[in-house]
Order: sequence, then C-alpha cells, then structure tokens
Amino acid sequence: MSENNQRRLLPSTSMLAAFDAAARAGSFTIAAQELNLTQGAISKQINALEDQLGVALFDRSHQKITLTEVGKTYARDIQSALDMIRSASSRVATDPGGGVLNLAILPTFGTRWLIPRLPSFFKENPNITISFITKPSPFDFRTEDLHTAIHYGTPNWPNADSTYLMGEEVVPVCSPDFLRDNAVTTASDLLSTPLLHIYSRPNAWPDWFKAHGLSDEGHEGMYFEQFMTAAQAAAAGLGSVLLPKFLVENELKRKELVLVLDQEVKSEYGYFLVTPHEKLDYAPVIAFREWLLHEAAISQNQLPTA
Repeated sequence: MSENNQRRLLPSTSMLAAFDAAARAGSFTIAAQELNLTQGAISKQINALEDQLGVALFDRSHQKITLTEVGKTYARDIQSALDMIRSASSRVATDPGGGVLNLAILPTFGTRWLIPRLPSFFKENPNITISFITKPSPFDFRTEDLHTAIHYGTPNWPNADSTYLMGEEVVPVCSPDFLRDNAVTTASDLLSTPLLHIYSRPNAWPDWFKAHGLSDEGHEGMYFEQFMTAAQAAAAGLGSVLLPKFLVENELKRKELVLVLDQEVKSEYGYFLVTPHEKLDYAPVIAFREWLLHEAAISQNQLPTA
C-alpha cells in the first residue's frame, strides 16, 4: 500500500471523534455540545472525513441527518476502535507502570528458581500481570508475541539485548543408596558407574571430567529431556547425574539426593534475560529486569536477603 493510501485510510482522531459523536446523537448540534465545539466545526470535520474516504457517511435532508448504510457499518467499527483507545489511554494515565508482561521461561529454571520468588515481584508491582510461555530453545522474537525471555547459553541472541543474570555450578548427585553401593571417592571412580545424561547438556559430563584431568570417551548411559526427570531417575538409584546445584537444593536438603563428590564445576554458559531492542523501554520489562537482577544477586550470595 502506498504512503498516500495509508494516509487516506488513517483519518485524524478529531475527524473520527466528531463522526462518532454525531453518529451516536443523530445530530451535529448535540455532537457539538458533547465535544464543546461549534456545529460548524463538527460539520467541517465530518465533511473532511467523507472527502478523505471518498464516501458519504450521512444523508442530509431538511436539516436532518441519518447515517447511510456505509455510515452505519463505519460507525460501529469506529465506536469500538475509539473505546479501545480510551481504555488504553485510561490504563496508561492511571497506571503508567502496569500492564501485561509476556515472558518465555525455561521449564526447570522457571518452576524451581523463578516462580517461588515471584510473590515479592507482585508485591512490589501489583499492577503487572505475567503471562508465561515455556520455551526450552531459542526462537525468533519477530514471530512470537513476547516481551522478554530467560535464556541459558551465551549472549548471542540476534536483535536483542542480553542482560547477564547468573552463572551455573554443576555437581554430581545420586541417591544415598547408590552412593552406598558404589564406592566413589575420586572423580575417576565415577567412570565405572552408570552416568545419566540430559539432551540439552550433552557435554556436561565430558566437561566435568575434563576439569578433573580425565576423559569419559566411550562412556554411555541413559538420556533424559528434562532436568527433573533425570533428578528423579538419580533419586531412584539409576545412576549419577550432573545438575545445577541451585535447582536441586530441596532434594539435597531432604536427602533424596546426595553429592557424589562435593566438587563443583562452573559452566562456561550463563542465564540471561533477553529482550528485543524495541521492548527495552516497556515499563513492565524495566520493572521485571530490575527485580530479577536483584534476586539473581541474592541467589549468587552477592547481596543480603534483607
């Protein structure tokens, strides 16, 4: 569509307000009173609107106006559109920091780390509503109705700002019975035991063994799609699994899982909040980013909890 056509099909709000008032009242005089204008001003705005659209919206005869059939349809659509604009303007005027935040989360990070902390966010931001969408892998913001996303990996998301949240230390865990039945005192001892793997972290064990000067080349084991499925398998005694320590804090406290070796290895990747450049100034995004950075700092023992 050409620029001229776009302009022709986007009348001014003053024209539309005049038409809406006259269509509802059935009178230019009453519309003028409603909008605190003269009758001549209302007539001029509506004439200009009809000229711009190239259609007659009113029949004018004997000082009486009635909507044409086209005018009736247009009046319904314009009234609905103006109501939406009024509602949106009211929300912004009364609550400039509120709104809906469409957030993509990683499944386990969302349920284990983020959601338990959210009450404090809503206490600070009662007029923001979060709509969650689970996205375990990168996606294109241009095709998704999302304001921001939590991503694990490197800060290389195209056309988006990446805010670093926290790193990740992984530890080998297993069930108490498994540890009792398998004498593991050094990293090399694990090479002769069943190892559990996660599809999204295929290099977790190789990197962990490499950090200890070892190679696990040729070592096979069961694979799982989700962290918590792998954790449940480990709790059932099927083997050891490498997991981010902060994601299995509850299982460790309840002794459902135990550390095989208390030897953390820091991942080269991290958690990031990624936001399309055009959404960076959206008030709910700003509020969520500030809160999330504070919570991440507390989680990493960089800030006191109170």
